[in-house]
Amino acid sequence: MGSDPEKLISKADKLTKLSFTRWSIDWKSATGLYEQAANGFRLAKCYEKAKEAFEKASKGQEMLSSPWDAAKHMESAATMAKELGNWKEVADFYRRASELYNECGRAQPASDALGKGARALEDGAPDVAVQLYTEACAILEEDGKEQMAFDLYRDAARVYLKLEKYEDAATILISLALAADKCSATHSQCKAYLSAIIVYLYAHDFKQAEKCYNDCCQVEVFLNSDQGRCAGKLLSAYADGDVEDIKRVSQSSTVSNLDHTIIKIARKLPTGDVSALKNEAMKDNEDPLDEDDLT
Repeated sequence: MGSDPEKLISKADKLTKLSFTRWSIDWKSATGLYEQAANGFRLAKCYEKAKEAFEKASKGQEMLSSPWDAAKHMESAATMAKELGNWKEVADFYRRASELYNECGRAQPASDALGKGARALEDGAPDVAVQLYTEACAILEEDGKEQMAFDLYRDAARVYLKLEKYEDAATILISLALAADKCSATHSQCKAYLSAIIVYLYAHDFKQAEKCYNDCCQVEVFLNSDQGRCAGKLLSAYADGDVEDIKRVSQSSTVSNLDHTIIKIARKLPTGDVSALKNEAMKDNEDPLDEDDLT
């Protein structure tokens, strides 16, 4: 009878309220009861009640000045919210857990909580998932742990591609490259730059791909890398309107060493009519040189 979660909740609630017979709140005892009740409800698959009990247990641990345990319970509440398909609460609870870990001065668990939230939301609320991935990256970068953020950036890019938000995907890959640059991870940096260029080409935005390539070539390590040379060949093949050459470069070992999501879209290049690009390039070559235009 003592382990009936409903009775445990009822008893705990009484301990957190003042009355004529209770002049002080007993958070320690109440929190223990909320924790027991939450686990009981979870085992019984009563997810709504388990979620509420974990929220109360989290509040209890906060009142006992234990933000670490409060964060753990908040993550459990988020897991219950996911079972219920309540995506807004999933995001809110993981964000709260992240804040509580931050209160402990622990950037890695704070970022991990947001990463877990993002993964939980990828199917149900992908737009919110990418926000959480981005927030998780920001926490690590603020803590000088850029290298730990690489996978989170890649995950965000993957979700953006799934949403067909190609510009956002390319932008997040450039952010990955900048993070890699800060910790001298030149190989990851060059792969991220090439990936961003491939994303623009997949979106059939040759102008943007070219601009991105020119910007990336300002970085010497990219200019002299396999990835830089591969991007140059790919853009030349596009400028020549050479479909076979585009396919050949897209199948190269340099592309095969990129992330799976990028390899998958590279294999589908070109996605549009490239003969128009060749005609445009020929037309550009015929245009007289404007000496005042230095761009």
